[in-house]
Amino acid sequence: MYGTLFLCGTPIGNLGDITLRELEVLKSCDLIAAEDTRNTLKLLNHFGIQKPLVSYYEHNKFQKGPELVNKLKEGIDIALVTDAGMPGISDPGADMVRLCGLEGVPVTSAPGPTAFVTALVLSGIDSRRFIFEGFLPTDKREKEETLKKLERETRTVIFYEAPHRLKSTLKELSAYARNREAACVREITKKFEEVKKGSLESLLDYYTENEPKGEFVIVIAGADANALKQEEIESWESISVEEHVNMYVAKGMSEKDAMKQAAKDRGVAKRDIYSLLKGKGTD
Repeated sequence: MYGTLFLCGTPIGNLGDITLRELEVLKSCDLIAAEDTRNTLKLLNHFGIQKPLVSYYEHNKFQKGPELVNKLKEGIDIALVTDAGMPGISDPGADMVRLCGLEGVPVTSAPGPTAFVTALVLSGIDSRRFIFEGFLPTDKREKEETLKKLERETRTVIFYEAPHRLKSTLKELSAYARNREAACVREITKKFEEVKKGSLESLLDYYTENEPKGEFVIVIAGADANALKQEEIESWESISVEEHVNMYVAKGMSEKDAMKQAAKDRGVAKRDIYSLLKGKGTD
């Protein structure tokens, strides 16, 4: 029988947040695969757990992943942990899960804290609909695409950021998200936990005067959907109805669908567009 891969969520700050289930898994598994064995050893020592450790992280995942899968296929149970939070969130844990899926190896979890969810609820910003972006891409084009989407994103958006890049990132975010409500959350569950709220511009001003310390989660309110709709309507009013419909026809739409889309863009009924185009009204 194959062994099982256990995805174990570790405390993101306060060791008291570890779950009883995770302690049971760490005590009963045969091997622990850790992002940083030194950090995990401190956790294990705190709870008096002694288990073999092996490293599994971004820069060795292509070598270690298949090795771990082979061990699982030999019947060894493995607990996968990250330095803090759930494996698979902004780390290569997801790659390990995919490998197990391809090989038919069972995977389960011992859930634990996750920094971005905790930061979201601490921020007080709308949590009904949100997206998690993790760290901004390092590739210039990818970063530009991500930031550009932020302009019209109506859901709450969450980013991770390191202290030495926080100011530059806040500057980039404010250029696209304008001056929307936001929160910078750091040192979650630790002694110096801090939730700093305000506009993106005011947060940039604050951290320009106060050097950022600790790992940050940035939570940004979504754009106002009604304001975006009004902007769209105003932009369409700058061209004629005929030009508007022809634009969609040129893209391959039928005249009927083009009129329907133009009506939707302008916030009017399709019959109004039809009347204007057929000369039964005025443009």
